[in-house]
Amino acid sequence: MQAALTAFFMCLFILQTLLGISANGFIVLVLGREWLRYGRLLPLDMILISLAASRFCLQLVGLIHNFYYSVCVVEHSGNLSQHFFHLHWHFLNSAAFWFCTWLSILFCVKIANITHPTFLWLKWRFPGCVPWLLLGSVLISFITTLLFFWVNYSAYQEFLIRKFSGNMTYEWNATIEINYLLPLKLVIWSIPCSVFLVSIMLLINSLRRHAQRMEHNGHSLQDPSTQAHSRALKSLISFLILYALSFLFLIIGAIKFISIQNDFYWPWQIAIYLCVSIHPFILIFSNLKLQSMFWQLLLLARGFWVA
Repeated sequence: MQAALTAFFMCLFILQTLLGISANGFIVLVLGREWLRYGRLLPLDMILISLAASRFCLQLVGLIHNFYYSVCVVEHSGNLSQHFFHLHWHFLNSAAFWFCTWLSILFCVKIANITHPTFLWLKWRFPGCVPWLLLGSVLISFITTLLFFWVNYSAYQEFLIRKFSGNMTYEWNATIEINYLLPLKLVIWSIPCSVFLVSIMLLINSLRRHAQRMEHNGHSLQDPSTQAHSRALKSLISFLILYALSFLFLIIGAIKFISIQNDFYWPWQIAIYLCVSIHPFILIFSNLKLQSMFWQLLLLARGFWVA
């Protein structure tokens, strides 16, 4: 029974990951094609293609890593190749978090009805800064990832020295990760998370007040404008929930309390990659260009299937 449950959750993880890879790959292909055709992208499309590309690579790395280590049955923390996996995983996760933050700010400055001078200045300047912000995010993610890797690798070398010097009682455990890296990770990851929360809450509050004004002025709930605002609110709230869950799982995952031999390992992996698998579909169906191409692709696939 335990083996059957493990196989079930493993298949569920594969299905979820493949769906996420397909959705993120679709966004990259559609916007990449537009980039090649016109030689430029709108600020929103720049953020979307960067976010989708980072998530595509993140899920691909996670899929390869999980099945390699489940087949080889290598202890999660005591192998050097495991640290190289975390080098890629932390970089892609950090970059994706920053890209989500810029996406929330762009939504906020484009949609929110706020008349404060600082906000109006940001509304004017932010779209032009998007390429530099994306490059800066990649640079920050690269530097912080190297910092994490350096601390982790130093601890790993200490493990090797103690092991080969005859002290076999020393064990590689989660305490090193918690004492050395977790406080630093909390500080670094909290910066984009805090900015994201502020921008998304401002936007949700602005949309909510606008919807209340429309309702007060006698607009019907079936009015297209009211429905559009309602859909935008639902999309933003789901984005907020998924982002918060992703951040929470990232922090819990940094403690490494579930090893690959644990019975809950595969359900835990499903939870970790939930946001990067579901959110691309929300982005596709909330973007008219992506949604149109998605339905065209489905109709094309249906035509091939019927033929």
